[in-house]
Amino acid sequence: MNLAIFEYRNVIQIIEMFINFETITTRFYGNYRQATFVNHNKRIIMIIRLSILSLLTLFLMASCASKKIKDVCYISANLKTESNQPKLNIFTKRKLSDKKMPVLIFVHGGNWNTGNKDQYGFFGRNFAKKGIVTIIPDYTLSSDADYKMMTRQVAEVILWAKANVQKYGGDTEQIYITGHSAGGHLAALATLDPQYGIKPGAISGIILNDAAGLDMKNYLEENPPTETNNYDVTWGKDPSGWRNASPVYYLDENAPPFLIYIGQKTYPSIKVANERFLKRLHGFQPKVKPISVNKSHVPMILQYIFPWSDRYKEVIDFMKIHKKNAL
Repeated sequence: MNLAIFEYRNVIQIIEMFINFETITTRFYGNYRQATFVNHNKRIIMIIRLSILSLLTLFLMASCASKKIKDVCYISANLKTESNQPKLNIFTKRKLSDKKMPVLIFVHGGNWNTGNKDQYGFFGRNFAKKGIVTIIPDYTLSSDADYKMMTRQVAEVILWAKANVQKYGGDTEQIYITGHSAGGHLAALATLDPQYGIKPGAISGIILNDAAGLDMKNYLEENPPTETNNYDVTWGKDPSGWRNASPVYYLDENAPPFLIYIGQKTYPSIKVANERFLKRLHGFQPKVKPISVNKSHVPMILQYIFPWSDRYKEVIDFMKIHKKNAL
């Protein structure tokens, strides 16, 4: 129970990062109005309090149906250093059976320089409750790492899952990877670029959630990296290396199946990169059609707070369709 409450507080912290608690925007019959937290507006305050209480109840229920194994080291000995030992959390059903469950690796976003695995317990618990073993890793952030180190670490997570996830009820032949924002970039690059050691077929499918950075070459040529957001460290200033950072250029006939989400209100750069990615992907997977969601960038991940979100069914259906050796 204490773990669920702790993770619930992390969710509130995420929400607080993007909501101004002086004012909130509420929707009435399709029109947006501004509501201010003032003494006379007790009704809105009560609704918010009830909503928070409902979220806590959902977390407690999910906690009862799942369990969390935290801070598992996944870095292999040849990459491990005293200052470079990121860990991962595993979410699985509290009561395991002989039937192996699909595995989903979630790579968090945060512009390659912020975020951590402990903010996303809601994602892991909700999927675990639905029969999906979920792995959420940390990775070294910029400015302590560039994209190559981050990608190597995400690849290490995949290799770790292949070797170890059966201990937690997972099926090593049914490993999927997903990422939001920067996490989508790292998930795709680790899987598609052969230099990171992930063999074709090791990943059964990739789910991109409003992924950023899919064509960094195109973006950085128009917006050269500076110290802002540590982009000079993350990507380097040599244009000849930007293509190597871009998953779009590694798409080929060996790429795993894709499920792609794009927020209708997301950043223009993400829309452009996804359009370029889809155009090339359609040369190999012509039937892929992105799911457009009426949300901005951050709510594209926050929607997973709610276990009834359509995204859960869509992702699980995607897994069933692409299950290896399906009868």
